[in-house]
Amino acid sequence: MPSPPEPSEDNDYLAGHVQLLCDSLRRVTQRDLINPALHGVEAAKALFIAPFVVLSHNTDADPIFNYANRTALDLFELTWTQLTTLPSRQSAEPPNQNERARLLAEVTTSGFIDNYSGIRISRSGRRFLITRATVWNLVDAMGNHQGQAATFSEWEFLE
Repeated sequence: MPSPPEPSEDNDYLAGHVQLLCDSLRRVTQRDLINPALHGVEAAKALFIAPFVVLSHNTDADPIFNYANRTALDLFELTWTQLTTLPSRQSAEPPNQNERARLLAEVTTSGFIDNYSGIRISRSGRRFLITRATVWNLVDAMGNHQGQAATFSEWEFLE
C-alpha cells in the first residue's frame, strides 16, 4: 500500500485524518488537540505546524505510521515517506518494544492513557525520553477502529 501524501495545501493538509485525530481524542478525554474554533483545512494546517508532536498509525498487524506533524518528523529525523513506510514499533529500540506493545494493548482496552513516558529513537540513533504523552484509539463516526495516535510536548535527549 502506498504511503499517504504529505500534508500540504494540495491535499488540504489531510483534513479528514486530522478530524479523526481530533474527534477521537475529544470523545475519550474531553480535551481538544488544537483550538476547537478551527475547522477543516485551517485546523489541519495548524496541527501540521504545531510545536508539539502528533503521530498516528494504522490497524495493520504490524501497524505503520500514517500521520506525523512537522514537529514529529523533525524529532524522529524522518521524511514523510520514510515515516509513513515505517512500522511504528521501530520508533522504540528493540529492548523497549515489549513495553510499547503492552502500552498499546492497554490503550486498545481502555480507549486512551495519559502521562505515558518512554524512550524513543530517531533515524540517526539519537535517543530521547518522552514524558506526559497521551495515547488514544482512533475511532471513526461509525465506530470503526482506525488505529492509534499519540501526542506529547515534552521530550529530553539522552545522549
